[in-house]
Amino acid sequence: MLTHPTEQRLVALGLAGMAKALEEQRRQPDIAALAFEERLGLMVDREATCRDNKRLVRRLKFAGLRQNAVVEDIDMKAPRGLDKALFAKLAAGDWIDRHQNLIVIGPTGVGKSWIACALAHTACRNNRSVLYQRVPRLFDALALTRGDGRHARLLKTIARVQLLILDDWGLANLTPDQGRDLLEIIDDRHGRSSTVVTSQLPVENWHEVIANPTVADAILDRLVHNAHRLTLRGDSLRKAAAKRPGLDGKQDT
Repeated sequence: MLTHPTEQRLVALGLAGMAKALEEQRRQPDIAALAFEERLGLMVDREATCRDNKRLVRRLKFAGLRQNAVVEDIDMKAPRGLDKALFAKLAAGDWIDRHQNLIVIGPTGVGKSWIACALAHTACRNNRSVLYQRVPRLFDALALTRGDGRHARLLKTIARVQLLILDDWGLANLTPDQGRDLLEIIDDRHGRSSTVVTSQLPVENWHEVIANPTVADAILDRLVHNAHRLTLRGDSLRKAAAKRPGLDGKQDT
């Protein structure tokens, strides 16, 4: 509990991190050995850390990532053909500053969504705005907002984020409305921000998913030609994890 008047004043000024640091310093008998500037520096560092953490929490909440993944936990030894050099460059995040895209292709279970969310988490840590969307649910949301006047607002929100994750693309053929919505999203973001697309469908088959050939050409021209590609292969990692010994020491089936 903060009882010192200075601590209360710091909290009132919105400096809760400094107030907490001051409270902790008052409880440390050897803190007087530090110079005033050193003690003040510790308080300022604490405030900066608290603010950074709060911003990260807000960014992650807005992003709505499907997986709680971080790049440090990516299994680089898993047999799925992950290009380690390219992944290291992607984790650095410069491609986002250059408004480039990323396409992650591979069969189900090889970790496409996990990798996309890990890169998105890093982007959040680097103070970039991120939004995760499963493509089927995104189209459902856009269809609902078209009828209540929120359609343009949702498209504007999607356009503003620095990194957009479009997960599970290509599971079903697009309707004409869905094709137009996707074109609006990609066109709004082209040259201004970055998009990650994960799909089980090879890029050369994407054209078939979009009913209107003209719309398909426009989407792929803006999305694919400015994209890095991670092509994964191998068996499902979920299946491999299920075969590991369970808590009772027996083999899972």
